[in-house]
Amino acid sequence: MTREEVAQAIVEIIEDIVPDEDCSNLDGGEQLRSQLELDSMDFLDIVMELRKKYGVEVPEADYPQLATLDSCVDYLAPKLADK
Repeated sequence: MTREEVAQAIVEIIEDIVPDEDCSNLDGGEQLRSQLELDSMDFLDIVMELRKKYGVEVPEADYPQLATLDSCVDYLAPKLADK
């Protein structure tokens, strides 16, 4: 997957988890939780969907690396490069 495809996959997962939120104008460098009404359970759902859809395991210690859309892409792009 390209970086753009990874970003789109993340946005699609977020849209599935919080369908009432508008994800069309996300700022890649801003915290996702400050842009969207995501609580800790929503965040865990995102991590679980990454595992279910793409087989990516995200250890709890790495959760801070998923704070922004850009940091999600930076973290996940190498893991999804062959998907």
